[in-house]
Amino acid sequence: MVTEDDWFPRMIEELIRIGEINVEGRLVDASNATLFVTITHEDREMKAIYKPIAGERPLWDFPDGNLASRERAAYLISEALKVHCVPLTVLRDGPFGVGAVQEWIEIDEEIDLEDYFRQDLPQLRLVALFDALINNTDRKIGHLLPRVDGKLLVCDHGVTFHVEDKLRTVLWQWSGQPLTVEERASIEELLRTIESQEINELSDLLSVTEIAALVERCKSILVSNRFPEPNPNWPHIPWPPF
Repeated sequence: MVTEDDWFPRMIEELIRIGEINVEGRLVDASNATLFVTITHEDREMKAIYKPIAGERPLWDFPDGNLASRERAAYLISEALKVHCVPLTVLRDGPFGVGAVQEWIEIDEEIDLEDYFRQDLPQLRLVALFDALINNTDRKIGHLLPRVDGKLLVCDHGVTFHVEDKLRTVLWQWSGQPLTVEERASIEELLRTIESQEINELSDLLSVTEIAALVERCKSILVSNRFPEPNPNWPHIPWPPF
């Protein structure tokens, strides 16, 4: 029996994959081309963010034209880790070519993010663990998307999965703290899923060495049984932090 909880996500995924993308505007603060769009199909409509590969700026430490793939990979790892903190993200064609298309999230405007990110909240802790595993080199305050229902989602995962330790984040509250039983179980399940190649698409999004580095990060955190601490050889807080 298919319930509404099953049906609605499937409907959203179908819409974001096959609907017509109409560009409404551009997020001017973004470093790469980031377009606000509406996606329509028949009588359905949704808001989304579209990041075409053609609008990506070259980076010295990441391959060209690969940031959109990392956005999709981050979504897949979030789902496999069962933290579900990344909005639905797909790779598809659009008005300016292939890019990452991500569901738009309406945030709780009553929340002061400059106070929120400092708190010891379970949902923030999950994001910190997720970032450590995907080696996020740019977790800023403005990437936090708390909804009015209390659910926290996060965006901007183009600079992730590097083979070198480049973790840079504003969420260091749990540095050196031991993992919970539940966190260990989640990482172990993610590791099993990656090693058994159940996420078939991952090999199309990341290189063999990047996937191997992801596996090693999972194992390293399990061995230490702790949240990682800042790398003394790398700036550990993004600038600007917001």
